[in-house]
Amino acid sequence: MLDVKDINVYYGNIHAAKDVSFTVAEGEIVTLIGANGAGKSTILKTISGILRSKTGTISFAGENIGQVVPHTIVKHGLAQVPEGRRVFAQMSVQENLEMGHFTQPGKKMNERVQQIFKHFPRLLERRKQAAGTLSGGEQQMLAMGRAMMSRPKLLMLDEPSMGLAPLLVEQIFEMIQMLNKAGVTILLVEQNAHMALNIADRGYVLETGRIVLEDSAQALRENDAVRKAYLGG
Repeated sequence: MLDVKDINVYYGNIHAAKDVSFTVAEGEIVTLIGANGAGKSTILKTISGILRSKTGTISFAGENIGQVVPHTIVKHGLAQVPEGRRVFAQMSVQENLEMGHFTQPGKKMNERVQQIFKHFPRLLERRKQAAGTLSGGEQQMLAMGRAMMSRPKLLMLDEPSMGLAPLLVEQIFEMIQMLNKAGVTILLVEQNAHMALNIADRGYVLETGRIVLEDSAQALRENDAVRKAYLGG
């Protein structure tokens, strides 16, 4: 479904992603793990069209999207939940969800909102509340729901556990699994490697912008180097 091949991304003179290649097959949960600053978010932003790679190709559903603008990429069925959630703080929960529907004109927005409320019942309870007054966990649910409004085939999640209490982290990861079982392919960027590898099918380890290891999630959990570096021994 997603094929990233030999991309190199720079911030000025800083080489942030170095010859990065990986794939995500339809129906999978694939995770990118690594320390803060390893280049994980840079890769997602490049796939989304926010950043541009100087080399290589990015193909989604058989089409090269390396030079496609972000809103068109969303129309193709690829959506991203950004790091830090980035909800529209002054707008209500329902208005935030409606904003996620802008690439789907005339396609039963209200019906889609109700489907999101079924996935995230807490949002239904808060539908008239300003998004900025929600808890961190509720804002993460809203950011995920907003991305789902575009009916993505592949959902990219950037650090969904950031700043959340352990119980809320478990709930968010359960919701990620629920979305995957409902037919959404997942690309997950996450510093909480333990949680990410527990739900993923496969994983890639990033160090200073380069993929240094790839394997099944189970094999990565059992890898001594991964255990010492990311799983607390």
